[in-house]
Amino acid sequence: MLPPTQGSIWFDGEDVTALPAAERCQRGIARTFQVVKSFETMTVIDNVIVGALVRTTVMREARRKAHDVLEFAGLAARADALASELIPSEKRRLEVARALATEPKLLLLDEVLTGLTPSEAQSGVELVRKVRATGVTVLMVEHVMEIVMPLVDRAIVLDLGKVLVEGKPADIVRDPKVISAYLGDRHAVGA
Repeated sequence: MLPPTQGSIWFDGEDVTALPAAERCQRGIARTFQVVKSFETMTVIDNVIVGALVRTTVMREARRKAHDVLEFAGLAARADALASELIPSEKRRLEVARALATEPKLLLLDEVLTGLTPSEAQSGVELVRKVRATGVTVLMVEHVMEIVMPLVDRAIVLDLGKVLVEGKPADIVRDPKVISAYLGDRHAVGA
């Protein structure tokens, strides 16, 4: 959303640094927001149609795609509800569904499991697994390590905006720097 102050962003062999968000989306990058950004006065299906219109200008095709995505995301029964009527976990799924309707190669999820009950979070984890199974690459920003670590192939842990450690989840959760930064020194091995 903000232009980088340094460096460049390469995606699929192309420098996309200067491209506006809509053009990055056209190239296959979709994202969700930490603070849900649904169109509250529109129906759930219409929210997802907005995403589908990235790939087609034919409304019938966009509606079909939106129905398929809502089925995939577990929101088909809520298609005709207003977005404002959804509970928080459904709104998070709606964000993912709208992003998926753009047919991304890369899906950026910004704290998509935040604020959910344990059962809602587990359902969200299953949705992320389904997305990955379709071949879409998923990059998640998430604070709940217990939820995200079994889900990821590789993790990067940040502390105060700087990379603390990166690697396989099994190694990350045992790293003394991670334990100290996130759990406190009293949880360190041998303390």
